[in-house]
Amino acid sequence: MIKIFGHYFHKRSALQVAVEAAAVMVAAFFAVWLQASLRKPVSILDASLTGALVAANFVMVNATLGLYENARSFSLGVMRIRAGVAWVASGAITLGLLVLMPKVIDKSIWLVFAVLMAAKALVILQRELSVSMLPASVTRTRVLIYGAGLRAQAAAESLLQSDPRVDVVGFYVSPNETQIDMPSQRLYRHPRKLSDIVVEQEVDEIIVALTERRGGSMPMRDLLDCKLDGVRVMDVATHFEQKVGQIRLDTMSAGYLIFGDGFEQGMVRTLVKRLVDLMGSLVLLALAAPVMLLTAILIKLDSRGPILYSQERVGQGGRLFHVVKFRSMRTDAEKDGVPRWATAGDSRVTRVGRVIRKCRVDELPQLFSVLKGDMSLVGPRPERQFFVEQLTQQIPFYAVRHSIKPGVTGWAQVRYQYGSTLEDTTQKLQYDLYYVKNHSLFLDLVVLFETIGVVLTGKGAQ
Repeated sequence: MIKIFGHYFHKRSALQVAVEAAAVMVAAFFAVWLQASLRKPVSILDASLTGALVAANFVMVNATLGLYENARSFSLGVMRIRAGVAWVASGAITLGLLVLMPKVIDKSIWLVFAVLMAAKALVILQRELSVSMLPASVTRTRVLIYGAGLRAQAAAESLLQSDPRVDVVGFYVSPNETQIDMPSQRLYRHPRKLSDIVVEQEVDEIIVALTERRGGSMPMRDLLDCKLDGVRVMDVATHFEQKVGQIRLDTMSAGYLIFGDGFEQGMVRTLVKRLVDLMGSLVLLALAAPVMLLTAILIKLDSRGPILYSQERVGQGGRLFHVVKFRSMRTDAEKDGVPRWATAGDSRVTRVGRVIRKCRVDELPQLFSVLKGDMSLVGPRPERQFFVEQLTQQIPFYAVRHSIKPGVTGWAQVRYQYGSTLEDTTQKLQYDLYYVKNHSLFLDLVVLFETIGVVLTGKGAQ
């Protein structure tokens, strides 16, 4: 994993983005110079700028459609369909860019466009071949988990879900472990040395996932020898943060939050985030105005009641504020006065409500809360005080999410579906803690791009 502006990316994904962007940029540069030799000369700066814009739009479309994700979020067939959609969508954007640059492209626009589309097709083909033709020793990572209890089981499950190119070779049982939760055929035990197993199984990475860490539970010298031999060694809490984008409650302590890096709330960061929120919400409101007007009309025609509804939520520092959304439920949704979470197939949702919730259009009026300063474009989802009081008592560190402004969208929203149970809320909190710890302008941009993908695919909606 590599860390870019506080956010972790898999090295394969970062390398893939860099290689594809460079390939498309070189192709664009070549295409512009080719047409220049036929029509009129262009400067190196203009050709380079054209290449950068075309490469950027190609990478952003791919990222929006989830083509750089390592997780098993969709099958190989779906990935191929999305790659085709990305090729068409980036092609349409590229054509628009070329039309807007007459001084650079002149009259040879279709020559440049054809070269670029061919280059993008070759990049997509290369991506397909690299997955199916490269040897496993190059594309796969072999992981040994030190521990055989519940934490080891959770680490193994998360590995297989977050990265399909990982092989868990087995589990090394600590001398102090009393509860073994993994199958015996995958266990390694003392007196076999950890370093011998690493060499025998060609291990690339060791994850220390012990439930109990009493004295003598870890062979520190063996672990150090493995690390000095080039094997990555990491704690299970760090594993979940880097590989899954979560701060797991069952693998961390208050010390991990206090003494670790992150949780920076400096004045410069706060000012930059506020400026981005102001500019972003104004632009989004202008672009979304026709959609919001149509939504208002449809809600009025579909069911009786107000177009908007206002609800009190808990914001930064526990301060209460009112959030406004398009009404997606019947007016008698909580006629008994008892707050309830929305659930899958909720009968209280109207016909129009099902559509606008799936497309996240019901969230658009929250942009006015961003302008006002109660919310940010990106942050933890604001919750009702009734639930906050309960969840603060039931879930450790729940109040940490209130150290920053709530958001219209967030890391938890693009990584996890709507939650209607305590377990769902705990899962989402672990993503929220990651965001609070590592939030930056770069991570905000990542979340915004992934939100576009969520809206386009309807992933996680209900």
